[in-house]
Amino acid sequence: MATWAAFLVQGLCFATLITHVIDLQHRFGLGDDDLMLVLLLVPVIAGVGSAAVAPLAARYGSAPVLRLSQLAVCAVVALSGWNDGLAGLYVLCAAFGLFVGAVDAAMNMQAVAVERRYGMSVLTGFHAVWSVGSLLGAAANSASSALGIAPGWSFTVPVLAGAVVSALTLPRLYGRAEERASEQAAGPAARVPWRSILPLCLAMAFLYVGDAAVSNYSTLYMSDALAASGWLVPFAYLLYQAAMLLARVPGDLAVRRYGPAPVVRAGAVIAVAGTVGVVVAPGVVVAVLAFGLIGVGLSVIAPQSFSAAGRLGAGAETAIARVNVFNYVGFLVGAAVVGGVNDGMGPRWAFVPAALLVALIVPLAGGFRPRAAPAV
Repeated sequence: MATWAAFLVQGLCFATLITHVIDLQHRFGLGDDDLMLVLLLVPVIAGVGSAAVAPLAARYGSAPVLRLSQLAVCAVVALSGWNDGLAGLYVLCAAFGLFVGAVDAAMNMQAVAVERRYGMSVLTGFHAVWSVGSLLGAAANSASSALGIAPGWSFTVPVLAGAVVSALTLPRLYGRAEERASEQAAGPAARVPWRSILPLCLAMAFLYVGDAAVSNYSTLYMSDALAASGWLVPFAYLLYQAAMLLARVPGDLAVRRYGPAPVVRAGAVIAVAGTVGVVVAPGVVVAVLAFGLIGVGLSVIAPQSFSAAGRLGAGAETAIARVNVFNYVGFLVGAAVVGGVNDGMGPRWAFVPAALLVALIVPLAGGFRPRAAPAV
């Protein structure tokens, strides 16, 4: 329950800030290029925050890191609503990236420890709870806009609720001794060689190239490539997120029955089919359904990447932190490659490199088979 709460609050905070990006752009008069620099600052520094968690978690456990970092994320998001200085915006975005990276790594360390103690796949369910939190954050912003609530309070109220949930539940996280006990059950390893986790890292990166394509360009695709308007423009992204959530709910059951490697392979094939569908879609209905397929396919890959990293014995903290860094690598690559194709050839063709890279997850799926890393 405590780990569920951590995922819920992280999704809530992330969506609260992301859905206010346009408001921040207008407040500070940022051009599109300036806004892109601000947005790219977050994943770069998030990678630093994620990497820093591994030695801290190895020494003190992931729980204290998660408790402090998640409350810091809540505070940074709340302050973003009241900040009126451009310099403050850059500082807060940098702080957000640092603490978000720390929370992402630490909460997945806790989820992996829970999964090992339960002895069955449960990690996809935690990511489903993150999706619920993100939908709640987006809904809170929509409600604030409809009610005419001042921007500062529309930032503060949802994350204040999240901070209360964190303060009440996160003391129940696994301590260092409990995490260590679950690692022993998974089998000891002296350290984690890159060859054991490289398939997981690459799969994570390619997944987030696809996710970045949908997140950044689905609305542009709907309006420019298909001439959609009104509520249909954001509907593709909404269905993508809803399909991802719905697929994550039974995702653990599929992993328990068929194993992680076949499920990841099938997910990649479904995501590629959806991305190709976006490229060739003749109209809005096909395109929206194709975006839903992408959500279904990508939904299981990130949680199973962390789960596989957690099976690598005593070096699990390092493995999970490394895999998490490639989340941000994929986002940056996606923003650069997909954005470049979009600028040169249009939003329809922007999904071609995403389809090609997501397809590479299929041969990488063998790296998700349960096995301990060899001692070196």
